[in-house]
Amino acid sequence: MFVVAVLVGIVVGAASFAPLIFGMNKARMASPTSNLGHAGSLLLGVLISLVILAVCVVACVMLARDFAVPFVLGAAGGLIVAAVVFGIRNNLRK
Repeated sequence: MFVVAVLVGIVVGAASFAPLIFGMNKARMASPTSNLGHAGSLLLGVLISLVILAVCVVACVMLARDFAVPFVLGAAGGLIVAAVVFGIRNNLRK
């Protein structure tokens, strides 16, 4: 059962990386006079990503407290792996 919690955590961590990609793409399209700006788009992506992680962790603690630690470790690992894969893929493309 711990393996399932870790796997679900990895999926949640990888899914929480999506707002960061969206924020980066939005920052690239921002004009110099836009209200949100470059940093605002990136920070909004980070905020949404952290909200997704926090909501999922709180839901896990409320529903299955015994599996909270493996879930959180899986979510953190999934987020880190998604970021590393994204960075390597972008560097290899250039």
